[in-house]
Amino acid sequence: MIITGFTIIRNAIKNDYPIVEAITSILPIVDEMIVLVGQSDDETEELIRSINSSKIKIHYSVWNTGLQSGGVVLAQETNKALVFVDPTSDWAFYIQADEVIHEKYHSAIVEGCTKYKDDDRVEGLLFKYVHFYGSYQYVGDSRKWYSHEVRIIRPGRGLTAYRDAQGFRNNGERIAVKKLDACVYHYGWVKTRENMIAKMKNVTAFWAGNQQAFQKAIASNELFSFSDYDSVSHFSGTHPQVMQKRISEQDHALQLDVNRKNLSFKDRIMYFIEKITGKRFFEFKNYRTLRG
Repeated sequence: MIITGFTIIRNAIKNDYPIVEAITSILPIVDEMIVLVGQSDDETEELIRSINSSKIKIHYSVWNTGLQSGGVVLAQETNKALVFVDPTSDWAFYIQADEVIHEKYHSAIVEGCTKYKDDDRVEGLLFKYVHFYGSYQYVGDSRKWYSHEVRIIRPGRGLTAYRDAQGFRNNGERIAVKKLDACVYHYGWVKTRENMIAKMKNVTAFWAGNQQAFQKAIASNELFSFSDYDSVSHFSGTHPQVMQKRISEQDHALQLDVNRKNLSFKDRIMYFIEKITGKRFFEFKNYRTLRG
């Protein structure tokens, strides 16, 4: 069985992405790792090379920064990276620059890939998500955070990244997936407030929709506040080993009120139903879960 990893990255240092940790977290279970490095204003390529693994294959791209709506450029770059994945691979494992896989899930991932390798119905494999917010001690637990998404797909079948590359589609149709007993740890919202504002100014162009909105955003120093959350809870588990150095170097303390629930009446009801049943009803799903 052959598993090929792939990712995209641009301005990793400037935007404080844990890309080294992201790549390193899946290296033990992939046979090759495709890294598409976008033209950057920092030492991103050197950072990737510092991982020093023969599995890593670096390719280059120039992002179309004129795509200023809905994060479409991320899907475009993800599709470019997917082209470099050998179509004879059994699986393609996509990891984003702020996502990390805990080593405790490696065996479950490999077992799932093996189990469904010859099941032609299965186009992708579905992961649960843990979204950290503000620090490594809190997770966003409201419905605004997607609970599952596809990160392993069949290469060579014409699957492409959807919208801002949150997931994948097949000719615009939702793909058929099986669930894995594994989580993706999403660290994109764990930075200092200053770093969050800087990052948002750097990437707002890809979501702004037009130049006027972009200029207004980058001129503001009120782009982000950690107090704008709707609901968080304490994280009681362990972090991936590859994240330990970054966690130990965290230089900001953040205290959030886990009892605060800034939710609409409808969302409050759905929130408590989910906590009681463990199920999230009526959630948008970018996939079809196969039965049997």
